[in-house]
Amino acid sequence: MVSLNPHRFVEAISQSGLSIYDPIEIGDPDIWIPTPELEFLLNEGLRGISLANLPIRTRSKVVKQQVCNSLGYPIPKSFKKTQPRFPGQSFDIYVQKSNNLQIWNEEVSITRRYVLIQVASNNIITNVKVVTGDILADLDTTGTLTQKYQARCIVGNQQAELISARDTGIISPFVSSTVDLRAVTTPISYPQRGQLLPIDTIFHRLSGLVGTSFENVGFDQERNRGAALHQLACNTLGFSTYQDDGRFPDIRHQLLEIKLQTSPTIDLGLICPNSVEALDVPKIQGQQIRHCDVRYAVFYAQIEDKHVTLTHLFVSTGEDFFSRFPQFQGNVLNRKLQIHLPARFFST
Repeated sequence: MVSLNPHRFVEAISQSGLSIYDPIEIGDPDIWIPTPELEFLLNEGLRGISLANLPIRTRSKVVKQQVCNSLGYPIPKSFKKTQPRFPGQSFDIYVQKSNNLQIWNEEVSITRRYVLIQVASNNIITNVKVVTGDILADLDTTGTLTQKYQARCIVGNQQAELISARDTGIISPFVSSTVDLRAVTTPISYPQRGQLLPIDTIFHRLSGLVGTSFENVGFDQERNRGAALHQLACNTLGFSTYQDDGRFPDIRHQLLEIKLQTSPTIDLGLICPNSVEALDVPKIQGQQIRHCDVRYAVFYAQIEDKHVTLTHLFVSTGEDFFSRFPQFQGNVLNRKLQIHLPARFFST
């Protein structure tokens, strides 16, 4: 979901005098460019540019210069070998003529963005996709990227458990039990003060889904199950529409991540629920939102006769997540990562 005027970030950066190497707080409402807006601006600025007949180093320099122009940054006399290459907005650039993404000698980070630039066979830039590290973890099907965080879901006697009685201190001032979500644009809009349901309200509304069944059909059954549950959750919470852009958290407007478990192992990818690292959303009333402020709804389910039946629900803040779900230890990342991008990666 792109904001109404992403160009305001370009103007603010241009007037700030900042370079691409000057750090910016994640969520700064004026000069931190959220991921959807970053993708929009880079597509607008880079699509159609020809890289024909350029040596590899020159091609890289031309792309970086155009990225600076697209975002309102001055072009430096020379580009430093920093990690990431654009520290100010925390992103790296990869120019892709194939679907084989290679990341060398560093771990993937959830707070870093990865700008993947598609180049056609005629050397024309055709598309730009911006993803965070957690999305790269989901894309990896080769085994080169090991899941970093996992936990165990052990069901008990209660069909519905509210693990966190209240929200974290950061977002508690911004919640409202009377907000009408039907008036909200989409579930993936940015969270706003007074538009966040309290965690206990989320729990009580979603508890009604326990016992619900839906079909387990389609070529990609796991993905389809997740989409079906997300849609049920949006409807139950009170949204008039359903939308999911694949970014964390699933229902961004409510800072709510949905997990569907048909086995005890909860795969969390690169996102550690109790992390105090900043979340890539604009600040709320000057307050930076962290990963541990996100609310988690973990549904346990059984699959029988091509139907998925929701049997249990657990709702927790990221801060309290491991108090109920024991964390697995010892998972690490390989140093050399090769990820095959899906055929439709740039078109979704």
